[in-house]
Amino acid sequence: MEQFRLPKIPMPKLELPQAVKDVLADAEVKLAHRPKLLQLFKNCFPNTLETTTKLMDDGTTFVITGDIPASWLRDSVEQVIHYVPLAKNDSDLQRIIGGLIKRHIQYIHVDPYANAFNESANDWHWNTADVTEMSPWVWERKFEIDSLCFVVRLAYAYWKETERTDIFDAGFKAAMRRIYDVFKTEQHHFEQSPYRFSRNNGIPEDSLRNGGLGMPVNFTGMIWSGFRSSDDACDFHYNIPGNMFAVVALRQMQEFAEWVFRDKDFLAELKELEFEVDYGIKLYGIYRHPEFGPIYAYETDGFGNYCLMDDAGTPGLMSIPYLGYVTTDDEIYQNTRRFALSKANPFYFEGKAAKGIGSPHTPKDYIWHMALSMQGITAQTKEEKLEMIAMLEATDADTGYMHEGFHADDPHTFTRKWFAWSNSLFSQLVYRAMQEGIL
Repeated sequence: MEQFRLPKIPMPKLELPQAVKDVLADAEVKLAHRPKLLQLFKNCFPNTLETTTKLMDDGTTFVITGDIPASWLRDSVEQVIHYVPLAKNDSDLQRIIGGLIKRHIQYIHVDPYANAFNESANDWHWNTADVTEMSPWVWERKFEIDSLCFVVRLAYAYWKETERTDIFDAGFKAAMRRIYDVFKTEQHHFEQSPYRFSRNNGIPEDSLRNGGLGMPVNFTGMIWSGFRSSDDACDFHYNIPGNMFAVVALRQMQEFAEWVFRDKDFLAELKELEFEVDYGIKLYGIYRHPEFGPIYAYETDGFGNYCLMDDAGTPGLMSIPYLGYVTTDDEIYQNTRRFALSKANPFYFEGKAAKGIGSPHTPKDYIWHMALSMQGITAQTKEEKLEMIAMLEATDADTGYMHEGFHADDPHTFTRKWFAWSNSLFSQLVYRAMQEGIL
């Protein structure tokens, strides 16, 4: 994401919930033999709550991404997802996470095509000259299929963990219908979609070609997406990891329809759409690679063109099991993982300090901390998990926090010193390692 051009929003520092304090106390014992890692964890695990979270008077929660004064649907979910397993018996966390879900629902009713929103209808925008249908609530209106999926992901995880149903009101159900309707519309983007987006700033990745419509696509059953999770425009507009995420979200929405709302008609519609998207992935989203065998492509247009790469953002190819589409032992995923962690991936870099996946969103040879964290979370062996933790520990540039990208030869050359999502994903990896007893 780009540097913002507006003042920071003052975020009052929250009192940490007891469950979070308990995790930090546990870390004092389990990580005592690794003082630097302990300090990193103590900084990063509560970072979202201490620096980016604001409890609103209407019972909702506003979470900025860090150094940009707006809330991304995607980022805000991943900034708090590591707190969800702690929320069952902690009323403060329930207020924070439940409030964020309620705010997400409000935002979807404002505009289901937007990716980032303001705290109020203050008419702040990343670029005031964007050619699209803007709202004073919307900071940026890049349609990314994963934004809607992340809203479902948080609500589902919170419901399963806490068994609380107070989030499931009429507004929530209506928002699920809006998500479904957008997905159905974007199966036929050129024929049915009202969405257009152009940004005349001279940066090709910031704008959709073809008059804001995007490049042509063939019908596949998959869902069209304008932009990637990096906020960069897609090359080919069927983003495969994004569509995998949509399949998972549609399955979770089916549980809402069946067990919460008892709506058999909506359940049937969701099942049919899930089948269509999944069928499209299997038919169009697998590429027969001459070296790695069948792998999942990053993007396709349905005409036989493929984008073969992986990006550090989530959803990406590395994060497929993390999102719940397949397990880590899936054969095609393992082939894809080997591809993503090789020089066949144009955004895999190796240097004197680290090796890992970067992004076209940052300069060449910049590795992302989030990619290293995700590699560790999805690793099958203890050795690879520990290797990733050690690499993360060694590349913080002595700041005590994670960053966006850093140069493979010099971690002190980095982007975004305050990037809460990266801190949270690192915390999730270390916390899981603590629970598994491998640290």
